[in-house]
Amino acid sequence: MLSARAAAPAPAPAIRNKRAIISRRKLSGDLEELLATHGTGEGLRPALIAALRGTLAAGRAEIRARFDAEGSGESCVRETCYLADRLVGTLADFTVQHIFPSANPTAGEIFDIVATGGYGRGELAPCSDIDLLFLLPYKRTPRVEQVVEYMLYILWDLGLKVGHAVRSVDECIRQSKADVTIRTAVLESRYLWGPGKLFGELRRRFDKEVVAGSGPEFVEAKLAERDNRHLKMGDSRYVLEPNLKDGKGGLRDLQTLFWIAKYLYRVEGVDELVGKKVLTPEEAQRFAKAQNFLWTARCHLHYLTGRLEDRLTFDVQSEIGARMGYTEHAGTKGVERFMKHYFLVAKDVGDLTRIFCAALEAESKRPPKFNILRLAALARRKDVDGFIVDGERLNARDERQFKDNPIDMIRLFHTAQQHDIDIHPAALRAITRSLSAIGPKLRADPEANRLFLDMLTGRKDPEITLRRMNEAGVLARFIPDFGRVVAQMQYDMYHVFTVDEHTLFALGILHKIEAGELKDELPLCSDVIHKVVSRRALYVALLLHDIAKGRGGDHSVLGARVAEKLCPRLGLTAEETETVAWLVRWHLAMSFTAFKRDLEDEKTVRDFVSLVQSPERLRLLLVLTVADIRAVGPQRWNNWKATLLRELYNRSEELMSGGMSGEGRVRRIQAAQAALRAELTDFDDAAFDAHLTLGYPAYWLAFDAETLAHHARLVRDAEREQRPLTVDTRIDRGRAVTEVTIYATDHHGLFSRLAGALAACGADIVDARIFTMTNGMALDVFSVQDAAGGGAFESGDKLAKLSVMIERVLSGHLKPLQELATRRTTASSRTRVFHVPPRVLIDNNASTTHTVIEVNGRDRPGLLYDLTRALSNLTLQISSAKISTFGEKAIDVFYVKDVFGLKVTHEAKLAKIKERLLHALADPAGDVPPPAAVKRTRRRPETAEG
Repeated sequence: MLSARAAAPAPAPAIRNKRAIISRRKLSGDLEELLATHGTGEGLRPALIAALRGTLAAGRAEIRARFDAEGSGESCVRETCYLADRLVGTLADFTVQHIFPSANPTAGEIFDIVATGGYGRGELAPCSDIDLLFLLPYKRTPRVEQVVEYMLYILWDLGLKVGHAVRSVDECIRQSKADVTIRTAVLESRYLWGPGKLFGELRRRFDKEVVAGSGPEFVEAKLAERDNRHLKMGDSRYVLEPNLKDGKGGLRDLQTLFWIAKYLYRVEGVDELVGKKVLTPEEAQRFAKAQNFLWTARCHLHYLTGRLEDRLTFDVQSEIGARMGYTEHAGTKGVERFMKHYFLVAKDVGDLTRIFCAALEAESKRPPKFNILRLAALARRKDVDGFIVDGERLNARDERQFKDNPIDMIRLFHTAQQHDIDIHPAALRAITRSLSAIGPKLRADPEANRLFLDMLTGRKDPEITLRRMNEAGVLARFIPDFGRVVAQMQYDMYHVFTVDEHTLFALGILHKIEAGELKDELPLCSDVIHKVVSRRALYVALLLHDIAKGRGGDHSVLGARVAEKLCPRLGLTAEETETVAWLVRWHLAMSFTAFKRDLEDEKTVRDFVSLVQSPERLRLLLVLTVADIRAVGPQRWNNWKATLLRELYNRSEELMSGGMSGEGRVRRIQAAQAALRAELTDFDDAAFDAHLTLGYPAYWLAFDAETLAHHARLVRDAEREQRPLTVDTRIDRGRAVTEVTIYATDHHGLFSRLAGALAACGADIVDARIFTMTNGMALDVFSVQDAAGGGAFESGDKLAKLSVMIERVLSGHLKPLQELATRRTTASSRTRVFHVPPRVLIDNNASTTHTVIEVNGRDRPGLLYDLTRALSNLTLQISSAKISTFGEKAIDVFYVKDVFGLKVTHEAKLAKIKERLLHALADPAGDVPPPAAVKRTRRRPETAEG
């Protein structure tokens, strides 16, 4: 049998000083010496493994040193592949010649070894699998089986992950016809070892019997495979923890492009596609740059984790960004700069795969000349607003159309939107080549701006059109301020998408609200939006609401300035411009007020109304706020947020119309009590009147009639049985929470102990409403979720444990701190990579009766317990609390009074509150609160929403 040394093609010349990685001659000599020392006896195998392991380790160390010094992923994967090639080839030689020698092997005993998969492409990441095909002439023989088994066990003992197949040429051809995955493996297979005759036969037969005439089928299968993979990975390239290999915009998308091109054009490298006129030199360069970036990040990921890993998780993003040279710049974190570059590369990959896969698909399906169907298609071509319809897709008249008439790049998308027609890949490619023509002249063109505004504010869904414009690069060039937030990420666990992706999603949601598609989920918004007068201003404001993120300042203030300059250019009136700028400036005000302030406090609503001033702005702000929150990411919107926003809207509207006076509040309380009376048919008048004496005014307005009735029965039963403690749980699937109602004797620190008990049994508190009744009992209602997996506590054992834990903590038989210590050590470490600066803001202007304390910090098990314990130890009374969590960030607001029932105004006391809360915010695992001065100013509306 010929050795691979004689038959193998020359290694890639780009690998320099190959012998420093592995010297095949030296390794072969070492193995010969082992043979001379041990013979073929039992001592040979461990010595052989030790020698190969040493060679492998030395080669890997050399490759790692080069990678650390130069940072080229492309070089790393080729050098790792070269090391594997030489190792496998040397082992094959040794096995065939010395372990199972045959002086005159039969035809059935001669085989080739072929590399497949990524290894077949000559790309092997540090911890990736090695895929081998043992190619036989026909059926297996005993000697071949012995050789294959011996080699595989040696490779596995070296710690290599080896996938393998043993097939004849006939089997490869037959299975390639039936299975597109095997067909792809054969397509990118690479000769590795052996005489090479079988591999040559396989390639010839594969081209003739499988590839010939099957181009359209293969293209369709690979594109469908790509789409299915995208769906499994979330169907967005802008996710928090992207998959470098299989995610949208990852390496697999580039490979799909190459597979299709190789299948149709029979090329061996991307550069050859330039000669085939499939790619331009610039596009081939984009392909190479994107591939090298992704390979570099993936190699860093493998080296950092020490395993086969493709997800850029939170805990590695910062380190990999630092290793790739991304440092903090202009107020932007290094990790954010790295991830922005990643998203831009992913977008670039998306551009290439979308445009060129579609172009190749069209090419592969093109009928031959003079085909009757082709002539019919030509006859059906027609002009539409200066463009032609080609294969049911809108195309440019010629390649120079966009360079000669840049406005046609805007008009193309407008026409496609108006006629509900897709855009031809050739037109998208022509746009890519003409983007430089979009400059100040086009941006100032009134007609171009009219077309854009019509696309944004017309009756057709703007999300689809603007997404196409964004993918093509037109949107960023036409509105440079938007270009600055393309691929702009925020390094946290709350915001799921990049700023541009979030904005486009929000516009799509706004369109659905207006079209009535979300009427069941958002009844108030779906009604209110049709009362809006400034409809164009609403759409433009939503487009611009986050446009100034990443500039190092308050994005609401900076965004308003962008709006003041951009809106007149787009053709908005002075009144519309003022409205847009106001909405951008205050787009967080409604969520801030609803989620962080006590809506039962009349001053809260009055302050909000004094900011909004008009019913029109109230309507605009409501719709914008809802669309913004829903577009943040999955599960960021829930019924509880909807309830708070609806309550704020209704109370603000009532105040604007002259309501919400003292008499108005009395009427609302009377209405709530009347609705409660209708629910409590099992109460006689005396019992009902007695129950009404228990609640202070705020209580009757805090819940719906059904919940108030549930409380009434709970209180009646507890009083009748003289129970000192009642714990009731109800599952609210609409809000995905378990509602825990506790009726107990009120005492100082009760809220803190309850928070500790809930945290100790694995409950995350997402909302808390605290009421002291006139009989000295406390009625506290907590909305909790399961900390382990989110969602409500539903299983009977968990609910039982929750009740027992509360009883044991309140009776003093259990200390929450002891239980929480265990939870904190086992809690997920993913949030630990995020730094959330601890902050305490004290506001004595937000309420007429209470001091409002807002606390920001990194969330952890038992944080609310630590905070409320600190407040209780300061002898403060907690009247109500607003509990919010945005990913890794906790934002909790407490309405407190001092021991005399008054606001806290003494400077020393305020400083003490600040100090104690900062200490409570410090994570026991290592966070140290920085020194900070007490802030007591009225804080601008700001929240993690949007």
